[in-house]
Formats: sequence, C-alpha cells, structure tokens
Amino acid sequence: MNLSILYRGPLASCNYDCPYCPFAKRRDPPDLLRRDRADLARFVAWVAANAADRISVLFTPWGEGLTRSWYRDAMVSLSRLSHVDRVVIQTNLSCRLDWLDAADLTRLALWTTYHPGQVSRSAFLSRCATLIGKGVRFSVGVVGFPDHLAEARALRTELPDNVYLWVNAAEGRAYTAAEEAGWAAIDPLFSYSARPHVSAGRECWAGETAISVLGDGTVRRCHFIPTPLGNLYDDTWRAALRPRPCTNAACDCHIGYVHLKPLALYDVFAGGILERIPYLWPNPAGLPMPRPADLPMTQPAVPSPAPGPSPASR
Repeated sequence: MNLSILYRGPLASCNYDCPYCPFAKRRDPPDLLRRDRADLARFVAWVAANAADRISVLFTPWGEGLTRSWYRDAMVSLSRLSHVDRVVIQTNLSCRLDWLDAADLTRLALWTTYHPGQVSRSAFLSRCATLIGKGVRFSVGVVGFPDHLAEARALRTELPDNVYLWVNAAEGRAYTAAEEAGWAAIDPLFSYSARPHVSAGRECWAGETAISVLGDGTVRRCHFIPTPLGNLYDDTWRAALRPRPCTNAACDCHIGYVHLKPLALYDVFAGGILERIPYLWPNPAGLPMPRPADLPMTQPAVPSPAPGPSPASR
C-alpha cells in the first residue's frame, strides 16, 4: 500500500506570537509535552514496523515541532527507513539545524514559513542558505496579509529561483482581482489558495491513499472531517480505505484541497505533494502555471469548511 499520513499530536505550543495564530506564544504543560513525546515515539515505532507499506509522513503540529528534540529525532529516524518515501514537517525554521546532518536527505523535506514581525528577513534567509548548503529540499511560504506583501516580494527577489515561494490566503479574507494578481506574481499557484474550493460530493484521495492520524492513533480521512475511520494501532482503519466523495461543503486549506481529485494537484505537485513543491519548479521559460479553471477570479459565496485554525497558515 502507498500511504500518505498527516500526523498531528497534542503539541500546541509555539515560540512565535503571530497575531493571526491562536497558538502564539502558547506554553504546553509538562504532562502534555510528555504525552506528545510518547505518542510520537509510538507512531514512529508503528511506521518502522510496517515495512510492507510505502509510507510518506507530513507532520502538521498546531505549534512549532522542531524546537522539540523528539520531532527532530523522529524526522531523522523516519528518513532512514527504506520504506519511507518522504518525511516532512511544517515549521517556522526557528530551530537549530545541525540535526539535519544525521538524516537521509533523499527522503526528508521541510515546509517552512516566513513570519514578518517574528524574525528578520535576513535571519530567515540565512537559515534558508544553511538548508541549501546542506542539500535539504524545502519550500518557503508567507501568509497573504496586505502588510506582508512588500516582505514577500523582497523575499522572492532574494531567494534562489529554484526555491518555491508559496502564498497562503489569509483566513477569511476576500481578495480583489488586483490583489490576487499581485500575490500571483509571487506565487503562480496562489489562485488555488485565494478562495475555498467546493468539495461536497467531489472525489478525494483523503480516506483512500491519504489519512490523518492523531496522537492517540485515531485515524480520520483528513484533518477537516472528524468522523473516525478506526485506530492506527489496531488496523481497524485499513478496511475503511476506499474512494469516496467529500462530505464538507468546501475546503480552503492546502493540506486538504491538494487531495481533491478534480483539482488534479497530484500532477501539479508530483514528487512534492507533502512539502508543497510543484513538479515544474523552477518554472521553465516562465510557462503559465495551472489554476483552477472551474472557479471565478472573484470570491464565490461558498460556505466555510469545518471551523478551526489551520496549521497551513503558519
């Protein structure tokens, strides 16, 4: 079986205080940190024991994982398993980076986010340069707030062309055509993030070849549909995997809509689905990047998906 797992333990603390994030400067109590560490160790052991499957893992913690040693250790351990195709984590890149020297960088990748106001651009770019020097595969992102636009433009100018810079639409924000075009000049795929995607009744890889796993082992088809499929540790979820339509009205988070079959983003991000790197990147000869042809350039009246902040906006 080829399986993509989005793992999220109970960790919810972060060292940044972004004003748009409910987990800003949150501190987890010691008992929660111990539980998160134990849950992660159990998950890594499960992956190691299931060598008959081809597994890829994306860690999507509510908080910042790489400031915790057990997430760095998990990334290294999973990267060195021959049946793991890719292990990725969403991170603000504020952690130390020497741990990467122990990892198999043919399997490890990072989904990094730049937060203006939390770290200087020069400091963030210095960390990116370290990743490049080590040969780490990574993407960089920003959240599309108006006061981030100048920083995002400067970041795109200063990053090497072969590093993809994605832009996430700010949660709840409607973009004018001119605003959308401005962000699309930085990220040619911004149109996918700029508005919710109608998902009700549409086929999705989530629940078929991609699943969401919580710290206690609860398996769901994705982070945004709470109905459990079973538990990872008793294998009850395997019999539940099958093609099925989405039950939510809409999907507005990249880690959700990337799996919607009608969008064909598995082709756009082939080889880089979990780390959010397009197959055609760097974009040869400035070819036009695909955009969702069935959606208008103006914000449609689409009901919001299930409530809750998305770690993808980090």
